[in-house]
Amino acid sequence: FTTTCCLICGTLNADRFFNLENEANPEVWMNISEIITYNGYPSEEYDVTTQDGYILSVNRIPHGRRGAPSPGPRPVVYLQHALFADNASWLENYANGSLGFLLADAGYDVWMGNSRGNTWSRRHRTLSVTEEKFWAFSFDEMAKYDLPAIVDLIVNKTGQEKLYFIGHSLGTTIGFVAFSTMPELAQRIKMNFALGPVVSFKYPTGIFTSFFLLPNSIIKGIFGTKGVFLKTGKEPALKICNNKILWVICSEFMSLWAGYDKKNMNMSRMDVYMSHAPTGSSMQNILHIKQLYRSDEFRAYDWGSEAENMHHYNQSRPPLYDLTAMKVPTAMWAGGHDVLVTFRDVARVIPQIRNLQYFDLLPDWNHFDFIWGLDAPQRVYSKIIALMKSYS
Repeated sequence: FTTTCCLICGTLNADRFFNLENEANPEVWMNISEIITYNGYPSEEYDVTTQDGYILSVNRIPHGRRGAPSPGPRPVVYLQHALFADNASWLENYANGSLGFLLADAGYDVWMGNSRGNTWSRRHRTLSVTEEKFWAFSFDEMAKYDLPAIVDLIVNKTGQEKLYFIGHSLGTTIGFVAFSTMPELAQRIKMNFALGPVVSFKYPTGIFTSFFLLPNSIIKGIFGTKGVFLKTGKEPALKICNNKILWVICSEFMSLWAGYDKKNMNMSRMDVYMSHAPTGSSMQNILHIKQLYRSDEFRAYDWGSEAENMHHYNQSRPPLYDLTAMKVPTAMWAGGHDVLVTFRDVARVIPQIRNLQYFDLLPDWNHFDFIWGLDAPQRVYSKIIALMKSYS
């Protein structure tokens, strides 16, 4: 082990690996708008302020790269990223393999929202990121405040009252919470597409399993009580992930999180994937996910005492989220090699989705294949577009 560590450290410090800017894929050093324009697509960027004061960055691809948009409004689709991700996750493969670009070329007006706390949405009207109060949020607030604010922005800018929603991982959780608790918002959704849906979280087998067995005090002692995985620089990950010899380290690390399906990942894009993640979230969000795992219940965040819960919910325990109340037409996909959101967990959710229009289990897929899989355009994205056309 010591010898291996020394070899890796020596490689990282070697001069021939130090000039990363010349060796890395150009998207490594780009922000989201730059990635869009680099690939030849029109890009727009907006700020939207939520009811509770968070300032979120929203990206738009109004049409494809084949030329000016056709007359008349284009159908709108909104994409919601996963935990520790940002809007780049929809754009990180080549244009013919990235869902955001494929949807734009298929005739859709594509919108993507960065959740509070990530690299691009780490702002507030009155709070500083150094304040603990800034980080007092979880996916509850993302569903209650972020998503409605972004949907309002989209409706105001496009003039269209209804849109499609696509979520990956925790992005699906945000949608499920919002659409089951806010009927007015749910009425604006033509169809809900859930990729690797996180609702039941009883059977994960990846690295999160051992992590969630730790007491909260130890987790907070390691990561602090505010933001988690707040990315400060790209170089450490890139020195490994941009090196063909050390690609295996990156792929093994990602497999611990998501499951094994290495043959379905473009290893030459590994530096792009790792340079845009993790993008940060709150400790409270992590603890809320841990509560799903430990309690086996889909509830709002437990503030830790009856008094605090009474203050926030007017009841001693956090309210349960009732998925059976969601009426939005829904399509879901699960991966058979997904160790984060296992098929056992997804199977428990299926009976609760009263308007489930489509479900598919991809036996060989892991959790990242939904955004990075080489065969995702053929196996999932084409079906999404077909379903969107049928629910137009």
